[in-house]
Amino acid sequence: MKSILILIISFFCMHQLLADDYLGLTLIPPDQITNKVDLDVRAGIINKDVEDASYEISLYLNKESKKYLLQYSNLLIKAKKTIELKHRLVTAGLMGHQKIIMVVRGKGGVSRIVKEFKVVNSETRSTKQIDGAWMGLYHWSETEGKHWNADIKKMSDEQWAEMVRSMHKIQMNTIVIQEVFRNEEYVGKHQTNVENYKGAAFYPSKLYVDRMAIAAKDPIEAILQQADQLNMNVFLGVGMFAWFDFTKESLEWHKKVAKELWDQYGHHPSFYGFYVSEESGGSLDNWEKTAESRLIRKKEIVDFCQEFNLYCHSLAPDKPIMLATNSMGVPDGVDTYPALLQNLDILCPFGFARMPEGDLTGKQAADLLQGLCDRYGAHLWFDLETFLFNADQSLYPRPMEEIIRDLTMLDNFEKILCYQFPGVFSDPGASIKVGEERTIQLFKDYQRYLNELAKARKKN
Repeated sequence: MKSILILIISFFCMHQLLADDYLGLTLIPPDQITNKVDLDVRAGIINKDVEDASYEISLYLNKESKKYLLQYSNLLIKAKKTIELKHRLVTAGLMGHQKIIMVVRGKGGVSRIVKEFKVVNSETRSTKQIDGAWMGLYHWSETEGKHWNADIKKMSDEQWAEMVRSMHKIQMNTIVIQEVFRNEEYVGKHQTNVENYKGAAFYPSKLYVDRMAIAAKDPIEAILQQADQLNMNVFLGVGMFAWFDFTKESLEWHKKVAKELWDQYGHHPSFYGFYVSEESGGSLDNWEKTAESRLIRKKEIVDFCQEFNLYCHSLAPDKPIMLATNSMGVPDGVDTYPALLQNLDILCPFGFARMPEGDLTGKQAADLLQGLCDRYGAHLWFDLETFLFNADQSLYPRPMEEIIRDLTMLDNFEKILCYQFPGVFSDPGASIKVGEERTIQLFKDYQRYLNELAKARKKN
């Protein structure tokens, strides 16, 4: 009877701590990594009380014992303040399924969070597989999305959940929702302002009343619910304000949307981080024509990321911020990358297979970016383009042999995501086919590639 009473009291204390304070544990990268990549373990706590409070935070690898203790901290956190703890775990020597255990002792009792990950043996940093994908809720261009927008438009909430299950089936366990608003007036443009913003939401937003004309009522909730059940990770795309726009107006809009997204969906375990939807060229200067204008744009993107990172970490200190840039003109941005990367958790560039004449090769650009990220403390992921352009500029699935070529050649990336799943890959068992017939073939081809990769790993 006494032991049952103690268990009940312990559960109540754990619940109280979780209810009163924010506790978060995030692994970068999540899910699966090679033994050539260190794991970035991030613990976040917010003391939501009106008084200062002391916390003991312990991080363990696999077991709660002194032998497996990675880091211990005893901290006084000011009232209404946040802290973030970081630990870099060397994975060399680790193999197979592992877990990080976070134990927090505070004013409400004891609480634990456990995050699992897998280490695979590799000669390179890359897993050489696609670890996740963008999930655009409707393509911004009717031309590029010609072969799938009509299908996406009629998808139900359950079919979005079904698509998450299809991604999980081929081990694409990280999802990036491209954007949560569509600003039709500024598709393909930049420079707007908050007062005149006319974006339509893909979810039930209280900030703006207009909704995108899609069948699903709340595809974001459906995606997160299903991802929770499958232990997947979801970036919510904070956008679109306007393409390539990192002005102060854009920053204020992004803060408002990030706050609403966190308030509305932050309770989901699969809510992994915030993705800035606006994108940028690799030169970071918004393709401006004059030296003065280029400097202005470079300062804007650095200031934006610094402020947005601080703001999002005030909501959830352990959650990463990710930005996708293209791989072109990177040498012209070398003067700006140091400041940018120190205020960004993950850089996820794209376009390596279509470098313009006179630029670096894709491999050279990847190596240059890797060196910059290593030096200035950011993670470098790969936005692998799994599409090609038809003559009319509509997108179609890229042949598997070209995808394999990129996976093999660009082997420095610790995590590989692709653009995108809807309209490029289609599960033959799904209730709806999004896109043309070639999407089913690519799904099967990639599934076959995964099976061959698994056999090769077993031999090693």
